[in-house]
Amino acid sequence: MFVASDVHGHRAEFREVLRDAGLVDGQGRWSGGCARLWLLGDYVDYGPDGVGVIEDVRRLAAEAAAADGEVGALLGNHEVQLLAAHRFGSAPVPGWGEPEGFRGGWARYGGREEELRRLTPEHTAWIAGLPAVALVDDHLLIHSDTVRYLEFGSSVADVNAAVSETLNCSDTAAWLELCERMSDRRAFRGAGSAPAEDPVSVMLRTLGGDVLVHGHSTLTVSFGVAPEDVRSALRYAGDRVVAIDGGVYEGGRILVTRLV
Repeated sequence: MFVASDVHGHRAEFREVLRDAGLVDGQGRWSGGCARLWLLGDYVDYGPDGVGVIEDVRRLAAEAAAADGEVGALLGNHEVQLLAAHRFGSAPVPGWGEPEGFRGGWARYGGREEELRRLTPEHTAWIAGLPAVALVDDHLLIHSDTVRYLEFGSSVADVNAAVSETLNCSDTAAWLELCERMSDRRAFRGAGSAPAEDPVSVMLRTLGGDVLVHGHSTLTVSFGVAPEDVRSALRYAGDRVVAIDGGVYEGGRILVTRLV
């Protein structure tokens, strides 16, 4: 089982690291057999070809399934922001001071106009259908290192249902709340080995799993790893949390991490 996260439009780099891991061949086609690969969100923004990354993930999921493998994908905060910009444009959002609405907020954090132009109904439907969290074996997979997922519900199914409901509604207040929750970060940094009520313990006890795996917060900025030193995922909080965002758009790299 492998995980990767925060490709952010770096399509060529994504194919390269998957090839290095033995999951795709020289043409970018699935060659991982029955291996499992989970991607933890943020396929778009910052980099040159986020829509191309989405197309690659969708294709790889079909190819892996045909080979008895699996490619799963989670929703990231940048996908939420992209959908909000697509649906609501620059209309003012009540209660939010961003003058250009969701489109302005999305552009401020790496949004690229070309991505909006290239989005098709198939792309937006695929994004809107992504789960926010997944429990795979004993690994709790999430995009953002935040406990705010629990504001959506107290089980994986409840969280995903609540997020899906928001993505299919037209309530800008609900969308703004979703963007804020999904963009939160650094909730697990102070957690020790396993005190009963620390954020890691609460997340694992509520949603399940023994190890929490996240992207979102880059090793390069959030964890202070020099870009040239990004080589592998970072385990912390008594080995109960794995951070896998190598900060590709900050000069780091996409990390494909084998969990089991």
